[in-house]
Amino acid sequence: MTNMAQFRRGCFCSVPSCSCGARKQPYLSFHAFPTDPDQRRRWVQAIRRDEGPDFRIKAGSTFVCSRHFTADDFVSQSAIRRLKSRAVPSLFSWNNFSRLVDSAQKRQLFLSQKASQAATADHDYVANPPTGALDDALDYIKELEARLQKVDFSPTLFSRYCASDDQIQFYTKFPSECVFRIFWESIAPSASRIAYWTRARRLGEEAFAEPSPACYMPLIDEFLMYSFRVAVGMKEQLIADMFQVSVATVSRVTVTWANYLYIVFSSINVWISREKVKASTPQRFLKFSPNVRVILRCTEVALESASSPTLPSETIPAYKNRTTLKGLIGVAPCGLVTFVSALYTGCISDKEITKISGIIPLLEPGDEVMADRGFLIQDLLYKVGAKLSVPPFRHPGQFSKKETEETQAVARLRIIAERAVSRVKRYHIWNSPVPLTLIGAVNQIWHNCCVLANYQGPFGFGD
Repeated sequence: MTNMAQFRRGCFCSVPSCSCGARKQPYLSFHAFPTDPDQRRRWVQAIRRDEGPDFRIKAGSTFVCSRHFTADDFVSQSAIRRLKSRAVPSLFSWNNFSRLVDSAQKRQLFLSQKASQAATADHDYVANPPTGALDDALDYIKELEARLQKVDFSPTLFSRYCASDDQIQFYTKFPSECVFRIFWESIAPSASRIAYWTRARRLGEEAFAEPSPACYMPLIDEFLMYSFRVAVGMKEQLIADMFQVSVATVSRVTVTWANYLYIVFSSINVWISREKVKASTPQRFLKFSPNVRVILRCTEVALESASSPTLPSETIPAYKNRTTLKGLIGVAPCGLVTFVSALYTGCISDKEITKISGIIPLLEPGDEVMADRGFLIQDLLYKVGAKLSVPPFRHPGQFSKKETEETQAVARLRIIAERAVSRVKRYHIWNSPVPLTLIGAVNQIWHNCCVLANYQGPFGFGD
């Protein structure tokens, strides 16, 4: 695929209520906003979308599609659609504009766009289509339309494998259909614009490249494929057989969704205020640990060993004969995961990971941090006015009644943190070393699992 083709696939129309994009409507042309200030202002007024926090006109990324221009707006003698210098978009949904692009127009535009080899924001360059390309293009469009109809009217694999709450919990780790629906409805609108991960192919060009199966697989099935790989821990070959796609497609979809979910979850502030922590902490814990803001736990994940000598040796702890990464998780007294660090080399100390993870600046004066004795972080907490709370170390007979109750409360808080970590590790991709094909996305998968663990519902505190 040429650079121009890659550029075009990322074009979307910026007119309100218009969802046209170069990937789904290759027969349309997309035109950048004029550089002339007066002409640009006319375009902005015409599309009724003023610049502000939600809309910025950027060169090379803000376009209006050809559906909003009349035939008189284009240069007549040009193989590629070029606008006249004073053209202004005028056809919109609010002025009752409605039309279909006839097949002859589709044919001309599709071939002219495939023929173009270079373009700038304000210029197009003419190229003639190869002999016989017209028939190939029409056949290809018919094939895509047939596939689209098949996808629209066939039941999804998700509806087959996740027909009950028990199945949803097994395959996705969501506790019920209701919880999953809330999650899905919050991400589905933006998920429709996922840019699929793939390795760049610089050599060779085909007139009509076969699209990836991921391009016409229902989005909810793609998420199910990701869940099979991450939540269930299925091998890629098994998933490929179930979905009737290639192993490469499984890998591509997994990495794509890992990155997409990471972007979504990274925009969510899981760190909650001190007031919300206290409001959600059970009374039995508030009595003895009223100022505990977070409980810190470290855990490790294993990586598949590489035979290549270029693998960084610092990922292998001196006391273990395997490749590991370590992550820090912060858990509120109610069991909610409120902090997730990145993954670091397995030989890093608990103090060092706490120092560089970014959790210290989040603490406030008077906060208490509960951790195991291996967390030698008193000096780090002192700088922000926080305090380290560790389990008391005495023989049982040396505790008073109050100290015994306090010790039991602290022990229960530690159990809550351990249960929160176990929810993360319950994503079965961590049951075995993460394969080399996913090492580039292991940080994203780790972060996603930690955040998704919060969807599994509150802990019972009756024990």
